[in-house]
Amino acid sequence: MSLFGKDKSTKPEKPENTVEKANPGDVKKAIEELSNSLGKERVLSNIEERICYSFDGTKQKALPDVVVKPETTDHVSVVAKIANKFAIPIYARGAGTGLTGGAVPIQGGIVLDIMKMNRILEICPQDLTATVEPAVITKHLQNEVAKDHLFYPPDPSSADSSTLGGNVAECAGGITGLKYGVTRNYILALEVVLADGTVMNVGRKTLKSVTGYDLTRLFVGSEGTLGIFTKITVRLIPQPQTILTVLAYYNNVDDALHTADMVIDQNIFPRTLELMDETSITAVKNYGNLKIPDGTKALLIIDVDGHEAAVKEELSVVEEACRKNNAIELVRANTQEERDSLWAVRRSISPALFKIAPLKINEDICVPRSKIKTILDKVKTSLEGSSILMASFGHIGDGNIHLNYMHHEDQKEEVHRLVTQIFKDVVDLGGTISGEHGIGTTKKEFIRTELSPGEFKIMTDLKRFFDPKNILNPGKMFPAEAL
Repeated sequence: MSLFGKDKSTKPEKPENTVEKANPGDVKKAIEELSNSLGKERVLSNIEERICYSFDGTKQKALPDVVVKPETTDHVSVVAKIANKFAIPIYARGAGTGLTGGAVPIQGGIVLDIMKMNRILEICPQDLTATVEPAVITKHLQNEVAKDHLFYPPDPSSADSSTLGGNVAECAGGITGLKYGVTRNYILALEVVLADGTVMNVGRKTLKSVTGYDLTRLFVGSEGTLGIFTKITVRLIPQPQTILTVLAYYNNVDDALHTADMVIDQNIFPRTLELMDETSITAVKNYGNLKIPDGTKALLIIDVDGHEAAVKEELSVVEEACRKNNAIELVRANTQEERDSLWAVRRSISPALFKIAPLKINEDICVPRSKIKTILDKVKTSLEGSSILMASFGHIGDGNIHLNYMHHEDQKEEVHRLVTQIFKDVVDLGGTISGEHGIGTTKKEFIRTELSPGEFKIMTDLKRFFDPKNILNPGKMFPAEAL
């Protein structure tokens, strides 16, 4: 028996390439009900409008049957009730910046565009909390709480465009993860619309709550498969007084890795500790007028934050570690403008890589810090004799490395083989196939590589319990036969 009811393990397997879509007649009836309940101005069914919602940050495309633009929790609840009535898929969508196909409507149905739900509802400095709607842009929240000398730490590279709802759905990480953690560490409470339209509140606005199961954390990282977020309460912390940044150039990756180890061994937890390899550096070489020394094959960008006196002392220790590990050159950012210039280079890597090849597979593996060199060596070995070009960069402070396989259309099979092997190596080293991007469609075939049969079964049982008709972001996270 299943954990939550009838065991569906005997359900006939569906081929992975099978795409189930709602009955066209039911879709038509649902569109009529949506228009009558919400107003035609919130329901878009023209082909030109639907095309705009057929893709996300990946290059996957699938056309929805209709797009709905809710403005309130009640609107979202109405959409869910109608979708549940007709068993029509719902794909919650924010800014569409995701990198695993999470917002792509692969089975047609309803795209729920939440971008009008973009209000900061409350900032409470005394309680160290803020409550927002899901379409609030991450950077906008950070800027607003900074006016009260507060800080919302999760900082994905897409912070200027990604929404809080999307960040919560994917449990986004980012460059500050080493010192401050990821999105789940800052979510206190959620208002969630379930598959049948029920509105449920989980968590509390207090900084502590241990009453019952932690349902809040269950929803964080669920990729829209268990519910749709309509309000989010986040934890804030005091804004660091000072941030100083240093950029260190190296003529090999190993020296950069040794620097990172030495810094942390001296009990310094930088705000950020970022690595770029030679391919990444080449891709952004002309970005921001950055003058890169000859022979550079790796670089580190390191932020230290806190009280001014302590930061200056810690940065001196960091710079000394860089020198001891053969840094070719050090560049310290002395102003906010200089910091922004250095970080603009790091944030530009992903788009810059498309100049190298038309297609890019961006994997976000994460391994224990002690295994970073091991996995990078395995990546290097796997590419021997291959024509695939790979760029690696990322958050080496917490073991999260972005492996970008640059390729052409006729190289897809080779890339798939390389990725399959690296995922196996990552798991064997005690790591994870996704540190921050999520699973979506791009990694669902690999999820059993990491999860034990018991873990996998409990997760699919939970999906069936919360969403028995499988209408919430179907086709994501789990292989088709599992549901």
